[in-house]
Parts: sequence; C-alpha cells; structure tokens
Amino acid sequence: MDIKGIDKNYRLSFTEKAERIVEGLSLEEKVSLMSGKFSAIDMIANFHCENHYNYIPYPAGGIEEKGIPQVLFCDGPRGVVCGTGKSTCYPVPMLRGASFDVELEERIGQAIAKEVRAYGGNLFAGICINVPYHPGWGRSQETYGEEPYHIGQMGSAMVRGVQKESVIPCIKHFAFNSMENARFNVNIECDKRAEREVFLPHFKECIDNGAAAVMTSYNLYKGVQCGQNEYLIRDVLKGEWDFDGFTMTDFIWGINDTVTAANSGQDLEMCNTYYYDAKLVNAVKEGKVPEKAVDEAAVRIVRTLITYTQDNREYSRELIGCKEHISLALESAQKGITLIKNENKVLPINREQVESIVVLGRLANHENIGDNGSGRVYPPYVITPLKGIAMTAGNKKIVYNDGSDLEHAKSLARKADYVIFVVGYDHNDEGEFVSSDQVGNFMDPMGGDRTESLGLNPEDIRLINEVGPVNSNSAVVLIGGSTILMEEWKNSVNAILMAYYPGMEGGMAIGQILFGDINPSGKLPFVIPKSEKDLPEINWNTDYQKYEYYHGYKKLDKETIEAAYPYGFGLSYTEFKISNAHFSQKDEYIEATCDVKNIGDLAGDEVIQLYAGYSQSQISRPVKALIGFTRVTLEPNQTKTVTIRTPIKQLMWYNEEKRGWELEHIIYDMYIGTSSSINDLIKGELILN
Repeated sequence: MDIKGIDKNYRLSFTEKAERIVEGLSLEEKVSLMSGKFSAIDMIANFHCENHYNYIPYPAGGIEEKGIPQVLFCDGPRGVVCGTGKSTCYPVPMLRGASFDVELEERIGQAIAKEVRAYGGNLFAGICINVPYHPGWGRSQETYGEEPYHIGQMGSAMVRGVQKESVIPCIKHFAFNSMENARFNVNIECDKRAEREVFLPHFKECIDNGAAAVMTSYNLYKGVQCGQNEYLIRDVLKGEWDFDGFTMTDFIWGINDTVTAANSGQDLEMCNTYYYDAKLVNAVKEGKVPEKAVDEAAVRIVRTLITYTQDNREYSRELIGCKEHISLALESAQKGITLIKNENKVLPINREQVESIVVLGRLANHENIGDNGSGRVYPPYVITPLKGIAMTAGNKKIVYNDGSDLEHAKSLARKADYVIFVVGYDHNDEGEFVSSDQVGNFMDPMGGDRTESLGLNPEDIRLINEVGPVNSNSAVVLIGGSTILMEEWKNSVNAILMAYYPGMEGGMAIGQILFGDINPSGKLPFVIPKSEKDLPEINWNTDYQKYEYYHGYKKLDKETIEAAYPYGFGLSYTEFKISNAHFSQKDEYIEATCDVKNIGDLAGDEVIQLYAGYSQSQISRPVKALIGFTRVTLEPNQTKTVTIRTPIKQLMWYNEEKRGWELEHIIYDMYIGTSSSINDLIKGELILN
C-alpha cells in the first residue's frame, strides 16, 4: 500500500470499524487496551545495562484474538532508541532547529520512521516540542529552539515525515514542561495569553499537521498534574482542537489517581500499568468513571492503530543505520552547525598554508551525542571532533591535548599554525534528570538543569583565556544543548563555532566546516544574552513557577537589551545582500518577497526570516515575532527572489476577556532579513484588507 501521508480524514474513516470492534469487547478488555505492558522495574533497571531503556519497542494494549494490534512504542528525539549499536544517531533537535530546514527535517522523520518499522515498532515518541522558558532547562537539546512558531514548523515537518512510513507520530510533553529537576512536582502558572500565544500554539500546529498521539507531562498546570488535567486534555486538546488520536502518560509517574485520570480523558497509561488495571474496572462498576469514558479511549486507540497498520510494506533490518540514513545525519550536522564569530576570517583553515594544528579540550576526543536519558541512541560508531578534524585535515600534523596542563597547552599553541578548542557540556552537565528518590538503587542520578551557570565550566574558561591569545589563529568549537554565555572568554579567540550535539557524524561535519569543505549555514535557534540576568527568573528546585509572557529574544527586545548574539544569527564564509523587500496581503496570507544576492566568493546557504512588529498595538505585544522563514542556496554573484507566505492568523492575539483570537486593525511593522537584530533586517509596513 502506497501511503504518501495519513491525514485526519483518513483516520476518521475508520471510526465506524473501531466502534464496532469496541462494542464487542468486555469492560476488562477495553481497559486492557488502555494499559502499558512493560514492567516499570525492568524499564528503570535497563537504563544502565546491556538491555538498555527501550531496547525493544515497549508494548501496550492489543488483543490479538480480536484483531487489535499493540501499540509498540519507540523513543528518541535524535533517532530510534531501540537496539544496541545499530541505530542512526542524528544531531539533537536543537541543532536540527538551527538548520531552519523543514524539508530536511521531514526527510529525517521519514528515515527515523523506517528504522522504527525495521525494529518492529509502530509509534515514534521522539517529537519533543516544548518551549524552553529558560535555556538552562536540561532537556533544551530535545526541542528545536526558543521560538514557538519555529518549533511548530519543525515539529510539524517531523510529524509529516514519520507518517509517510505509516508510523504513529507522538508529540510531547503536553504541556508547560521545561524544568527538569522539579518536573515531578512543580506547579506551573501563567496567564491565558501566555498559555495560548507562547506555550500551546506549536502543539496545535503539530496536531493540525497530523500528530496522532500526544504524551502528557509530569508537571502540574494550575494545580493539576498534566497527565490528568481535564482542562488540557478534554477541553483544549480534544475539545477546542478536535484532536482525533489518543493521549498517553509520561512513563510510570505520569498519573497518580485512577478516577481523575480516566475522567480527564487520559487514554493510555505507559509504560506499565498501575492505575488502569482492575482499579479502573472497579471504578467503572462503582459509577466513579462512566463506561463511555473507557469506550471513548478504546475507540481512539483502536482507530489509530487500524489506520497505521494498513500499510503492509516490509522493512528490513538492513535499513537500521544504513548508509543513506548516516548520510542524512551528516547533512543535518553540516546545515545546523553555526558560525558565531570569525574575526579576520580566521576560518576556514587553508590546508595549503598550515602544517600543524593543535586540538585542545577534554571533549575533543569524547563521543558526545547528548544526554543519557530516554532519548539516548546507540549508534554503530561516533566520529569525535578530534577524529573528524584528523580525517579532513589531509596530511597535516594534528596534536591533541586535553588542556589540563595550561603551560604545556601554551607551549603547543605557540608552535602550531592553528589552535582548535573543543569545550562545553556532556551528559553529566545537562539532560534528562533522574533522582535516587525515583529509582532507588537501580541507577545513579543523572542529568538535570543547568542550575549553577549558563557559562562554560571554569576549567574551560581558563584554558581559552590563557591559551587563546598565544595564537591568533584560534577557534572554539562549542558542544552543548542550548545557550552558552560567552562574555568571559569570547575576546580571547578569533572564531566560535556552535556545534550543539552533532550526532554520530558530527566530528566529520565539524572538520569539514573548519577546513571550508562545507560552508556553515546554521542559525541560532535561541538568543545568546550578555548576562543571565537578561533571562527570565527561575528556581530550578521549586514546587511553584510562573511562566511570564516574554522570554528569549522577545524579552530582550521588549526591555531594549542588546544581545551578545541575536536569535536567528549565523555567519557564513560568503556574504549575502538583501534588497527590494515587499510586503503584501494575498487572500488569507501575508506574502513577503526580497532579493537575495551572494556577493562573496563561495557558494552558500542563507536563512531568510520574516518578522512581524506591533508598534501600533494598544496591548502589550512583542517588538517583533518570527512568522516565517526559508532557506536559499546561492552560487557566487547569483541573485534569487525569495518569497515567504504565512497565514494572516499568525498576527492574531488571544483576548482573555472574550476567550478567543482577534486580529488588530493596525499598520503592522514587517521585517525581513537574516536575524532578529534590527541591524540585519529591512523594515516595511503592511495594512490588511
């Protein structure tokens, strides 16, 4: 069966069949469909052993004799977690977000889904679309950036790609999940405008693009755990948004009361069953939960499973970690790694003019693909930055030193033609947090939020500041999941490359960019402030946190604070000129055009960004907000006219008093250019018809 994509109407066409199947089930059978079947104890114990977390697709529901397949869950924002030593490990979503390439993300989604199918799975739960209210969130690496519009576009691309291989796309974590250390008990509050304009719209965008499952989050929202929050699940997701798929809990601790969870509209308990077993059967018999609530959940689950099992194509295990997928991982790293600084054009390194290169830093020779939590992927190999530099350097002499002996590092740097520092974070510094309170003696605590600082660790800062000035040909390669502050050391080197966690082929991409085989084209999917004081206030170990309306670049804009590096910023080895900007309304869309010319000597890609401004608004609104973007590839001296179309609804605001979306009748400021900085934008105006 050739399925180019599964839309909502196609899924709904199986409603009657699903209802007939459910009508023939007993109460106990219907409840069993809502139940995970993998032991919680085994799941926790597997985190640090050969049979790691999610080494097989985790089963839920299913009644074989009634023709109802199981949900077969596969995790992994950067690839399929299943298996041991074979899966393709892509760069983390934050790097992929830096590519601003929705077509590439859709291809990655399709490739991941092929590996899900090859492992025997039918659901991919690696589409994390939470907004990092503060970049210190330990799992920022799992999402696409700080901007809700951008997250919605990238997440929707992943949804579309996954669906092309008839795999159920599951988005997470619904909702307000951007604190790790306190994720099990923090109560999040925000006003209605922040809820609707900042923290929920990207979820709706992915639902509108076909997401068929939603994982709820551990945290509370307005005093109620999100996994059993009737307002979020019944009122918003299934009511206002008309979501036709099913919800599932986050694992083990996702709900805490049978009756409340079932009545809220929670459909599936994962990965084990504690509340949706005989407790739910008895709750129905005692009249505490109406049987129609169970029927609804069962129909949603059965309908979705029927839809995604119509495709009988065979998926060979040879697809797992195949050359095509590994090539895609490399392409992703090449397009997302971001050049932040390049004084005196110290990069790219000219092979003909250098003989020796010193690589410094403990992370240079470290297989560093991200955190060790539920998103950890097990690839056949990882190319480290050091190995990638050596592989792309030709016959040049490469000297490595971890930098712990500063005097020795200085001596090496003085003798070398180039110095490359590889510094930043690994899974010990940030990532999914698991405490001993949750897992007892099964495993050591890991990951967490960056509670101390958003800067580099002191040893890295000393290394850069003392050794960098010794050699004017010096560059820093940063490894990390989100914003890293740079004010303490950025003047000690001439070039800075943000590599995020670049995946199994990341070292190769780093080497190719350093030597100019690939022209960098990534753009920061977050703002880098000069000081952490410019970011929202947050307490990482609290049971209460309010999320305000402004965060990230919009907060800095509103408070007229200059960023160290603005949202959407990224350099190239060539130069681009933007001209002839024009903004107009075409039916229900805004259409923006401009000419983009490559005025440099190398072919390259630029990301053109469209922002809307609200200087005439009578309410508090962002100075400007991203509403569209596109990538363009240009040869030297080539000019292309770029067009960005975006729905007018992107200009709407949520009226709390009227409980609805409204469009202001004002003159809108329009900006088009290469970052959120006013210095990189052409300004115009738009009057709607």
